[in-house]
Amino acid sequence: MSRKHVPMAIAYDFDGTLAPGNMQEHQFLPDIGMTPREFWAEVKKLTHEHQADEVLIYMNLMLRKAAATNVPVRRDDFKARGSAIELFEGAVEWFDRITEYGRTKGIHVDHYLISSGNAELFAGTPIASKFAKVYASKFFFDQNGVAAWPALAVNYTTKTQYLFRINKDAHDLSDSSKVNKYVEKNERPVPFENMVFIGDGSTDIPCFRLIKEEGGLSVAVYKPHTKGARTKADQYLKDGRVHCVVPANYTDGSEIDRVIKANIDAVAARGALTGLLTEGGA
Repeated sequence: MSRKHVPMAIAYDFDGTLAPGNMQEHQFLPDIGMTPREFWAEVKKLTHEHQADEVLIYMNLMLRKAAATNVPVRRDDFKARGSAIELFEGAVEWFDRITEYGRTKGIHVDHYLISSGNAELFAGTPIASKFAKVYASKFFFDQNGVAAWPALAVNYTTKTQYLFRINKDAHDLSDSSKVNKYVEKNERPVPFENMVFIGDGSTDIPCFRLIKEEGGLSVAVYKPHTKGARTKADQYLKDGRVHCVVPANYTDGSEIDRVIKANIDAVAARGALTGLLTEGGA
C-alpha cells in the first residue's frame, strides 16, 4: 500500500533572500531614471510626511514616476523587467532539487513567496513557476491593461496572514472567513511544525517569530561575501527570532541546502512516528 506524502511548506521572502537588493532596482528604477538611493529616500520622506504605509507609498511612487517619464506599466512590461533580476547563486536549481529530495523522503514540499515586492516583477523571474502560491504586493490594472493603483500591499505585519493561509489551506484572498475560522491544530492541512520561513530583514521578523514559536523552522540569510551583512542576521539569532543564520547561497551542498534537507528528514521522521503511533492505537 502506498503511503500518502506528508505536506511541508517552505515560505520565502524575496528581496535580499532570493535576490540581492530590491527587485525594483534591477530594471525598473533605471528605466525611470532614478537611483535606488533617490527612490527610497523619497519613499521614506513621503511615508513620514503622510504617516502612510511604506509599501503603498512606494507602489504609488512607481506609477507616478513612470507616468512622468513615459515608461509603460502594463503587466507584460513589468514581467519583462523581472527577467533582468539577478538571483543568488543556486536559486534557479534549488526548488526542483529540494522538492525532489522531499519526495524521496515521503514529503510533499510546496514553495511559497511572501514578499513586499511586486508580484508583477517577480512573474518575470525564472523561478516564478516553482511556487505553489505567490503572495506579493500587486497592482490593479485598468480596462486597458495599465497599472492604475495598488491592489494589494504586503507589509511586515500582514506577512503573517499568509502563513496562516498556508497553514489552513485558505488561499482565496477575497475570502477572509476561511483563514479566520477556528480549526484545531491537528486538523490543519499544513501544520506549522512542517513549515519553514526563510528571510533576511526586519520586515521578516513577525514571520520568523510566528514560525519559530509554533514549532517550525526559521532561517535568516545574508548576502555572501558582503561586509557587515552577517552582523545584522546574527542579531536575529541573538534575539531568539530565528534558529540559524546562513549565507544566501542555494547551491547543492551549501549550508542552507544541508539545513533544509535536515529539516525535511526531521519532518519525515516525525510523520513516520505519528503513523506508527496511529497504527498502534488503532
